[in-house]
Amino acid sequence: MKLILLCLLVVGALATEGETRLDRNDLLLYHSADGKVHVGKSQADWAKRRAEVLVNMQKVMGPVPGKEKRCPLDVKIEETKDCGTYLLQTITYQSEPNSRVPAFLLIPKIALEKNTRLPAMLALHPTDPTLGYKVVLGLGKANRGYASELAERGYVVLAPSYPLLAKYQPDWRKLGYQSGTMKAIWDNMRGIDLLESLPYVRHGHLGAIGHSLGGHNSIYTAIFDPRIKVVVSSCGFDSYLDYQNGDIRGWTSDRYMPKLVEYKLAEIPFDFHEMIGALAPRPLFVNAPTGDANFKWQSVDRILAAAKPIYHLWGAEEKIQVAHPDCPHDFPPDVREKAYRFLDEALKSGK
Repeated sequence: MKLILLCLLVVGALATEGETRLDRNDLLLYHSADGKVHVGKSQADWAKRRAEVLVNMQKVMGPVPGKEKRCPLDVKIEETKDCGTYLLQTITYQSEPNSRVPAFLLIPKIALEKNTRLPAMLALHPTDPTLGYKVVLGLGKANRGYASELAERGYVVLAPSYPLLAKYQPDWRKLGYQSGTMKAIWDNMRGIDLLESLPYVRHGHLGAIGHSLGGHNSIYTAIFDPRIKVVVSSCGFDSYLDYQNGDIRGWTSDRYMPKLVEYKLAEIPFDFHEMIGALAPRPLFVNAPTGDANFKWQSVDRILAAAKPIYHLWGAEEKIQVAHPDCPHDFPPDVREKAYRFLDEALKSGK
């Protein structure tokens, strides 16, 4: 009963700054087959509610592809560069028939030693129409080179390009998608297939990290792919109700989710508190700067507070960590270091 009351109190706090949507803001309410609403009290109940969240996400993003798109990866190495402690390979892989994804594969040299298995990371890049995925190598803006830093730290890293940025311009409609978001999710899931195919990657020890665009892309992908065991999201989200004071247009371009324009703000069928709940009980590190002009840190805190009762079902509230640096839309060095230690604990602890 205490858990249910806590969730309702948190939902009330969320509703005071947005429009009232108690029918879906209470994360412990779910529908049975006959349409009746029930109050969940267990992990099994949350599994039913979580299934509803995934259905609602796919109403906007489109369905997750199935076996029909799981073709051979056909990895092609275009260039290999020695970066000291790791090798940097410029590659492409086939995520589905008639679609190849540009990516970087960063391989610590220690991985090439006999019988070595290392944890792996999916490093998802922020928005950059010119450089695209090159940003995570440390090119362009400062404080974005987390792919290179993680490789130096002993992770095998795959950094794929996001659709419709830089030179990666797939026609996702012709490929059968309803959003650029779902195309990106599928490309990332096939990227995980690629990582798991490597003999030096330790299965079951894989995470995702991203800043801004990469911050929410990491969350979206992890929701649909349980092989991602830990997520780091930097400057990646606030509630759709709070985003730019209710101006949702930034989420509706071809690169994101065009179908969002079909919904009134209060009727969008999912939001980030539900998606964070859908990650439970996996570890989540969030960077939400107090000066971020894209996403409101106060909204982030309300979202995490609303999701924590779900983590409580596993006794895992401590697996959500948040940092609030005094900076703009950025991923500063001290916060990255905290995030890397968080990843080490989740993926290198031997559990």
